[in-house]
Amino acid sequence: MFKPLSLYVGLRYTAAKRRNHFISFISLTSMIGLMLGVAVLIIVLSVMNGFDRELKQRILGMVPHAVIEGSDNIRDWESIVRRVEEHPRVLAAAPFIQGQGMVTGGGDVRGVLLNGILPDQERDVSIIENHMIEGDLDDLKSGDFGIIIGRTMASSLRLQLGDKVTVVLPEASVTPAGVLPRLKRFTVRGVFSVGAELDGNYTLVHMDDASKLMRTNGQAQGVRLLVDDLFAAPRVAEQAARSLDGRYYISDWTRTHGNLFQAIRMEKTMIGLLLMFIVAVAAFNIVSTLVMVVTDKTADIAILRTMGATPGRIMRIFIIQGGVIGIFGTLVGTALGVFGALNISAFISWLESALGHQFLSADVYFISYLPSQLQWQDVFIISGAGLAMSLLATIYPAWRASRVDPAEALRYE
Repeated sequence: MFKPLSLYVGLRYTAAKRRNHFISFISLTSMIGLMLGVAVLIIVLSVMNGFDRELKQRILGMVPHAVIEGSDNIRDWESIVRRVEEHPRVLAAAPFIQGQGMVTGGGDVRGVLLNGILPDQERDVSIIENHMIEGDLDDLKSGDFGIIIGRTMASSLRLQLGDKVTVVLPEASVTPAGVLPRLKRFTVRGVFSVGAELDGNYTLVHMDDASKLMRTNGQAQGVRLLVDDLFAAPRVAEQAARSLDGRYYISDWTRTHGNLFQAIRMEKTMIGLLLMFIVAVAAFNIVSTLVMVVTDKTADIAILRTMGATPGRIMRIFIIQGGVIGIFGTLVGTALGVFGALNISAFISWLESALGHQFLSADVYFISYLPSQLQWQDVFIISGAGLAMSLLATIYPAWRASRVDPAEALRYE
């Protein structure tokens, strides 16, 4: 079967056992280094993609994409909801009342963000209904003073469905007994879990109950918006607010959680760049490998030259040899990286169970598990970069091989 001379000799040099075992060792370490560099880069970028996805789906699924508020509480919030929903890019809108306070229960105290909502409309702008593990949004009824809390809060305060908690607002009320903080007893009607920091400080009550507690006289504090594109939220909110009569203020997720999103994007870029340098170092180890191979095979090169091999053919022999090392290392590293990216979440979960230790606590991080999302675009870019750097690293040693002088090399043979 016919094989081109360059391909045949290059593959033979790659597979042949060498007299100098150090060269074989350097060749093997170059291949392993390239393989591990590609695999780690794919896994790490997949984890960063997972954090980015969780930020969008979980955190930004719970908090509003945009908010429209008035200079004072909004009395006729129904008409505002209807007006903003006429915007083609607003998918849904819902009124809310929001305030900060403390929840006491089980002998402990925890700071919370109290959200007064209408269950029928809240499910249109939030993913909370999909993450209820106990109870339901419809269990929040006007006048019942029920509350829905996160799993982290329920665990830390040792609360279950039906337990009583006291909500304390940082506002004083003047009573015959003196100045006292404003507080009210609530009954736990549901527990949710989104696997994020919101599980520990986010609570939901019926808007009528929140209105009574915060004394808004049935008025809403603002209107939440759900838009069709997260990144268009600031512009859509501004356009929707301009269509309303009166003066309104707008806010969006880029102001409340945008710094977290930008931090993840920046970290992904910087980590990807640093790990790419590791791949580059591994790829350019092929230079040292081929330089030593050329030195070891100087006599063979001289014989091939005397038999009529051109400098270009000699170059192709060593480019093929280095390319085989680079291609094999990159392909195996890509396969390991894809496998690792698809299974890293399950592995970390198993490791946490085996060690009895949680690496990502919802009290510290915005999610409580290690996410991973494999993007084939990243895989192709990393694999392509690894192959390109591997082939680039072969050029200089191959050029050195093509410059061998046959007479000089065979003088002492």
